[in-house]
Amino acid sequence: MNAKKLLSFLTAIAMATGITAHVSPIVLGDSHAMLKITENSRYLLIPIQETEDIASIAVLDAYNNMVKRLNVKLAIDRVDYWVPYELNDACLMDIEFHGDRRQKGAVSEFVCWRDMAYSDTFDVANREHFRPLYHHTPQYGWMNDPNGMFYMPSSQTGNDGQAGAAGGVWHLYYQYNPYGSQWENMHWGHSTSRDLIHWESQPIALEPDWLGSIFSGSCVTAGDSVVAFYTSAGMHQTQSMAVSKDGGRSFKKFSGNPVMFTSDVPDFRDPNAFWNEDAQMWNLILAAGQEMRIYSSHDLKEWKYESAFGKEYGNHSGVWECPDLFKIDDKWVLICNINPGGPFGGSATQYFIGHFDGHKFTCESMPKVTKWMDYGKDHYATVSFYNAPENRRVVLAWMSNWQYANQVPTKQFRSANSIPRDLGLFTCGEETYLSVVPAKEMLALRGQKVKHPTEACEIVVDVKSQAEIVLSNVKGEQVVMTYDAVKQQFSMDRTKSCDASFSESFPCVTVAPTYGHIKQLRIFIDRCSIEVFDADGKMAMTNLVFPAEPYNNIKVKGGKAVVYQINN
Repeated sequence: MNAKKLLSFLTAIAMATGITAHVSPIVLGDSHAMLKITENSRYLLIPIQETEDIASIAVLDAYNNMVKRLNVKLAIDRVDYWVPYELNDACLMDIEFHGDRRQKGAVSEFVCWRDMAYSDTFDVANREHFRPLYHHTPQYGWMNDPNGMFYMPSSQTGNDGQAGAAGGVWHLYYQYNPYGSQWENMHWGHSTSRDLIHWESQPIALEPDWLGSIFSGSCVTAGDSVVAFYTSAGMHQTQSMAVSKDGGRSFKKFSGNPVMFTSDVPDFRDPNAFWNEDAQMWNLILAAGQEMRIYSSHDLKEWKYESAFGKEYGNHSGVWECPDLFKIDDKWVLICNINPGGPFGGSATQYFIGHFDGHKFTCESMPKVTKWMDYGKDHYATVSFYNAPENRRVVLAWMSNWQYANQVPTKQFRSANSIPRDLGLFTCGEETYLSVVPAKEMLALRGQKVKHPTEACEIVVDVKSQAEIVLSNVKGEQVVMTYDAVKQQFSMDRTKSCDASFSESFPCVTVAPTYGHIKQLRIFIDRCSIEVFDADGKMAMTNLVFPAEPYNNIKVKGGKAVVYQINN
């Protein structure tokens, strides 16, 4: 499709969203314009061009008080897509463009003015070739780290009516940019589910304020309240708190924020709080540079520093982020996401196993031992659901990599979460490791057997000592997976999986230890992703792929495959 046809197509989409009138800007200079809000509409539809520089927009009310500030890549000479801005009390937008305007032309000629419009609706119908069918994604915009995930039993639900006879509700918050499909303007987006598979989009839970953008954090349930902890990312990073009285659907920020001030390092973020039943107190762990710091509290407001963990332990090739700390059986697991420093470049999830008394975490492995939860390239920011039923430890990951997350070939949205996974423990030699298996809810999606792979399917492969699995399509694109029982290794080669011109870091071969022999593999395919698990949980590998057409052919040497439809 040429540029003119593409723009016509996008314009037709925008027109389908209920446009009522276009805008007339007031151009004040080479890089400055104002826009008076003259229509009583719900939204202003903003045209985005992803290759442009950020434009800073101050939204003012009728008394010229600034009610919001956003950074948006306003379209200069083409429109990639539109995003909605809900007008509410907005009366004036003060817009500053950045970059060399001599190369861009006159501000008055920018296409954003021609294609910006008022509307009472915004069409979120899926138009993406690569949007997953059974993985969680935002309706539109950018998503990265999962945040504040918790399970609310039906007996504890607020007045929202979400839970009932069908059981409790899983709450997933996430790092979210509603004003573009690249990282910026961090909010907490929100989705809910009754079954961990089908997700319903909810209103934004937390918006930026004068303390900064809303970075990653956690939620706990305390009495009739849901308490969220998050990083306020302003000039410095501080930790803040918000409270929900309606089961996590809306939050009121704590009047005493921040509850924890900036540390002695620039990266001081991602608070993860939990009730420690053994120690009978609240604990909180957060990332500080290349270590994790642990705190305690009896009221969730005043926090006492207890100790730090991380010096000389594990991988230190990047910044430590998004921690989690929890107990499985009689051992404690400390999750540490790192970027960069992953085993195949970019971001990844490492973990440590040991003991924790509420004050200090002690790792049972030698300092130089590094353990990865997933050996693919697209598994990051992994954290668990607080209060999961049946004493389960259920995790979700962000299914991308910071090396190319902003450039993957989607527009309406960017990024998905992994399928939910249940964690356990297993031993190999003298070491204890995390086991990772698809959450039991995934079995409910398994449909009838089919002869060929489809764009959304599960493939179960019984393997022998040596096996090769090749997924391919008529375009010649392919993914090659190999199991070697002698080396106790599993690998996935995606170097020929798709057109990877969007990033030179995308083509790769990922390799995982299997910690013994594999008897069966479970492979989950969903349009742009492949997730592979040893059925016993000793190996997991997650990689994105963007084939021009679905892989509809499979060849297996050294094993037998059964393909199941996914019923979603």
